[in-house]
Amino acid sequence: MVKLNDLTLRDGHQSLLATRLRTEDMIPVLELFDEAGFYALEVWGGATFDAPLRYLKEDPWERLRIIRENIRRTKLMMLLRGQNLVGYHHYPDDVVEKFVEKAYENGIDIFRVFDALNDFRNLLTSVKTAKRVGAEVQVSIVYTISPVHTMEYYVKLAEKAKGLDADTITIKDMAGILEPYTACELVKEIKNATGLPINVHSHATAGFGPITLIKAAEAGADLLDVTISTMSMATSHPPAETIAYILKQKGMDPGVKIDVLLKIAEYFWNVRKKYKEYDYIYKGPIVDSRVIVHQIPGGMLSNLVSQLEQYKALDKLNEVLEEVPRVREDLGWPPLVTPLSQIVGTQAVMNVLLGERYKIVIKEVKDYVKGLYGRPPAPIKEWLVKKVLGDEKPIEGRPADYLEPMLPKIKKELSPDLVEKEEDYLTYALFPDEALKFFKHRKELKRKALSVFKVKLGDQVIDVNVDRIEGKYLVELQGQRLNVYPEEE
Repeated sequence: MVKLNDLTLRDGHQSLLATRLRTEDMIPVLELFDEAGFYALEVWGGATFDAPLRYLKEDPWERLRIIRENIRRTKLMMLLRGQNLVGYHHYPDDVVEKFVEKAYENGIDIFRVFDALNDFRNLLTSVKTAKRVGAEVQVSIVYTISPVHTMEYYVKLAEKAKGLDADTITIKDMAGILEPYTACELVKEIKNATGLPINVHSHATAGFGPITLIKAAEAGADLLDVTISTMSMATSHPPAETIAYILKQKGMDPGVKIDVLLKIAEYFWNVRKKYKEYDYIYKGPIVDSRVIVHQIPGGMLSNLVSQLEQYKALDKLNEVLEEVPRVREDLGWPPLVTPLSQIVGTQAVMNVLLGERYKIVIKEVKDYVKGLYGRPPAPIKEWLVKKVLGDEKPIEGRPADYLEPMLPKIKKELSPDLVEKEEDYLTYALFPDEALKFFKHRKELKRKALSVFKVKLGDQVIDVNVDRIEGKYLVELQGQRLNVYPEEE
C-alpha cells in the first residue's frame, strides 16, 4: 500500500512563504494533521531552524516540542543535511551526534538525511547516531541532471544507501525536474537493486509533480511526499487531496481522510493571506518550465534575484541563469541543493557582475575546491583547481575528520546566564550570531515577564508577577485570568 507524507509544516511553507509560517499559526490544525492518516509529517529541519530564529524570534526547539505535544499518533520527520545538520557548512562529529540525540529526544521519529554532493561519507555520523537512538532513517539520493548523473550512478548510490542500514531510500528531487517516466524507471531500478521501501519527493515547479508521483506509485514507490492543497503546487509539492483521490481510484488507497484534509486546506487558505508579502504566488509563475533547462530550485532563484536587486543589476538575471550551468560544470556538476545552490549561484553572480569569470573566487568555492564539502560527482576543472589552490593539494579524507570538537569550547564561551537548556549550546554552535541575538531577546522578555505590577481587586491593591503572552500580560490569580497592561505600554 502506498502511504503519504505531508510536508506542509516544513517544505510547504519553506517553498511558498519563505519559511515565515509562525508556530502560533500551526497549532490550531495540529490535531487535525494527527487525525488525517498520514504516514509521517515533515515538521522540522531544512530552513525551519534558521528562519524562525533569524526572522521570527522563535526557538526552533520549542516549536518542535509544541508540535510533538499536539501530535501523538503520527510520526514526525525532519530533513537533515548530513554533516551540515540544518546549517550551511560542516560541523564536527560531537555537534552532529548531540544534535541528532536532542532532535530525537524532542520528538523526531524519522531522520531524512542527505548530502548535497551525494557523498555518503558525510552521512556516516548522523545515520549511525539516528540508528543508535532508535529512530527511523531515510537516506536520500539527491536527484539532478548532468552528463554524470546516469541511471547507473543512482543505482550505485542506492546500493550504498542500503549499506548504511537505511530503512528507506528517498529520491529527493528538490527542483521539480524529475519527469514521470524517468521516475518510473528510477523507482523500478532502485527497488530491484535494494529491495528497500522507496520514498519519492518532488516539487511541482516544472508542472511534472502530480504525474511524477502517480507514475512512481505505479512503479512500486511505497511513500509519496505531498502538501495540503492550499499550500501546494508552484515551487511546493503536489496536493495531498488530489494524489489521495487518484491513488484510491487506482486501487492504491493511502488511507488518508479526505474530509479532514479539506478542513486543514480551508484553514491554510485563510492563514496564507497573513503572509502575502512573502507568498511566491505574487512573485513567480505557477508553472516555471525554465527550471527544466537551468535546474535552479525556487529558493535559489529568489536568492539570485535578491542578490541582483542588492547590486541594482536585476537586468543581468538572464546572464546569471546562463552562467549557473557553466559554473556547475566547472565545479564537477554538483546538484543545486543547499548549501551548494547558494555557493554556485553566488559565484555565478560575481562572474557576471565583474565581467570576468572567477576574477574573485568566493570563500565557499575555495573551500569546495579544497574538498571541505566532500567529493564532487565529477572532477573539478583542472585550471580552476590550479587558480584556487596553486600548489596546494585538496584534502582526500572525510571532511569532518579535519574538524576539532566544538561543544567543550562553546560551553566555556557562552555566558551561563543566556543558557536555559542544553539545546541552546547546539543553537549557538550552528548560528552563533543569531543565537546570541535570540538569547538576549528571550532574556529581556523574561525580565519583563517577571516584573511586578500593581493590580486593583476591589478595594485592595496587590502586587502580582505576570507571564508575557503575545505582547500582553496574563495574570493567574485566585483561579481567575485577568489581562493586565503595564503603564509603560
